[in-house]
Amino acid sequence: MEVFLETDRLILRKFAEADLELLFELDSDPEVTRFITGGVSEFTEAILSHWLAQYERWPGYGTWGVIEKESEEFVGWFHLRPEEDREDEPELGYRFKRAAWGKGYATEGSRALIDKAFSELGASRVSAYAVAVHAASRRVMEKSGLRFIRLFHGDWPYKIPGDEQGDVEYAITRDEWQRDRLRQDAPGGT
Repeated sequence: MEVFLETDRLILRKFAEADLELLFELDSDPEVTRFITGGVSEFTEAILSHWLAQYERWPGYGTWGVIEKESEEFVGWFHLRPEEDREDEPELGYRFKRAAWGKGYATEGSRALIDKAFSELGASRVSAYAVAVHAASRRVMEKSGLRFIRLFHGDWPYKIPGDEQGDVEYAITRDEWQRDRLRQDAPGGT
């Protein structure tokens, strides 16, 4: 297993072709994909091939499988990937099995990836997106230090309940991240 990043409870590792069934299983749960594809499973071998190619194209960035340390089980994935025209402004994303929901894994991994993006990868800004009605994902973004940027209406290929309320963008810049770190490290900081 090629480890990319470790947190207290998680291991983020590179995907391999052998992970295809794990990803099919994750995507086949309509509750997992409800706010992404309206519950439709869309995972294909081509998507995994694209993810594997990202490791070479953008060293330090990509999509990683998440292993729960205690159980050694696959519980989901994170991505931190550059936008095509702004390689120093990666997008953060995540998807987890229902059994892993509510345990703080998305926040824990997001914080670690944001820290890595700024401290090691030279990012100037990290962003994340969700449908506005996806309250749990919005909470993860906020707890991870991202700030609400805007409400917008994307043109997506799937109808998602509540998507008429729009989509949200959250982000944090390098300067904001550094200020937050200084506040946390200060005596009495949070």
